[in-house]
Amino acid sequence: MRRGSRGGRPAPFDKIRYKARKTVELAINRIKHFSAVANRYGEHGHVFLGTVTAAALLIRLRS
Repeated sequence: MRRGSRGGRPAPFDKIRYKARKTVELAINRIKHFSAVANRYGEHGHVFLGTVTAAALLIRLRS
């Protein structure tokens, strides 16, 4: 019987989904190390998107 949050068996472990999720989380954490991204200096969405894009580009070029 599946009881969800009330107990029972835990959800099955999916190795592929976990690996993809970890990759995304690590990428987001690397981007957050840039102070302009972490502090959200851009008042408008397009400015913030440009800042995130520049940070991602720098991370990619460094690795």
